[in-house]
Amino acid sequence: MNVLQRRYRAWKHGRKFVRAGKGCRFQGRFLEVDGHVEVGGRVKIRDHVILRTHGMGRILIGDRTGLSYFCMIEATRCIRIGCFTGIAEFTVIRDTNHLVFGTAEHWRLTPHIADPIVIGDACMITSRCYIGPGVAIGDGAVVAPGSVVTKDIPPFEVWGGNPARKIGHRTQGPMAEAMRRRYAELIEAAGVQATEHRAALEAMEAVAEQGINRAAQERDRLRAEFAASPAAGGGGLDD
Repeated sequence: MNVLQRRYRAWKHGRKFVRAGKGCRFQGRFLEVDGHVEVGGRVKIRDHVILRTHGMGRILIGDRTGLSYFCMIEATRCIRIGCFTGIAEFTVIRDTNHLVFGTAEHWRLTPHIADPIVIGDACMITSRCYIGPGVAIGDGAVVAPGSVVTKDIPPFEVWGGNPARKIGHRTQGPMAEAMRRRYAELIEAAGVQATEHRAALEAMEAVAEQGINRAAQERDRLRAEFAASPAAGGGGLDD
């Protein structure tokens, strides 16, 4: 893609957002943005991404976060994604679901259940994941490919499966120690890439290492904010 194409797509797609920070890169020809969507600076979005809200719903994406091909994010309440986070291809994030338990009515006729989703800073959500309503994923967490996330993930933990469960911790426990020994030579030879954001990342890491789940705290704040709101209804997932 040449410079003129990049500038044109940045201008064309940037107009679709309520707010788009400086230096965003919208690399695809197809980008659907429907409703209240805000993105920070230096956000990178590839082709065939759908960002859709219903009613008073909001999607908020932090600085230097990336969305890969064919991702879909849909909010009736709020989906907040932090800074430096990567969402890989074919991942679906929805804060709303149909009410199916406790009723025999057709699922298209029942009310929707909506609960905010918060994904923290520096998370890695790999390919073909599904993240459901009410989930909070802590800073630095990793979600393995093909996972269905229905529960909170603490900071720096690695989860995977359907339903997703804890596989290990990135810096603590026997698996972390085994990987540290196995790849010590690689890390020593290749090193860690330099970044102008090292201070911000180290501040995040210090909090995450204490086990403080800032994503859960923000999710709970959003729940309180919406507590007085009417139950989600109308403008459903399949409209």
